[in-house]
Amino acid sequence: MALGTGSTLTLKLRSADGTPFALEDYRGHDSVFVYFMRTISCAQCNAAVRTLASQKAELEAEGVQVVVAVPDDAADALAWKMKREVPFPVVVGQDGTAHAEAGLLRKVFGAIQQSGGALVDKQGVVRYSHVSTNPGASYQKADLAAAIATLPA
Repeated sequence: MALGTGSTLTLKLRSADGTPFALEDYRGHDSVFVYFMRTISCAQCNAAVRTLASQKAELEAEGVQVVVAVPDDAADALAWKMKREVPFPVVVGQDGTAHAEAGLLRKVFGAIQQSGGALVDKQGVVRYSHVSTNPGASYQKADLAAAIATLPA
């Protein structure tokens, strides 16, 4: 699984506005929490993004930037970002979905996209990951805070 702790997360991404996006650009100066939404219409995932937005200043103070990956197409992702006023980069896969590249599967006969997150340190190493088929359990605030507390300086 690409989200395994200790692995390097390399994904072919583009921003919802169509410009290239590379997680590698954060290396050396910021850690990154990549939140993988089930879909932009998922109520629980939208609630998680609102929670992350409310934590933005706190996360940035810890040296953590947030990136939201969605399996939807770029046009829909951009419209969602603008409508919801998402304060983070929203990305889609360059070829296919970022979710598939990261090993997040479609479960229950392909009907439900897994969601979750990965905390990548300044060196590009995954230090925490969580994957869930239940979107209500896709973001674990306490678990992320505990993982951030253990990040190397």
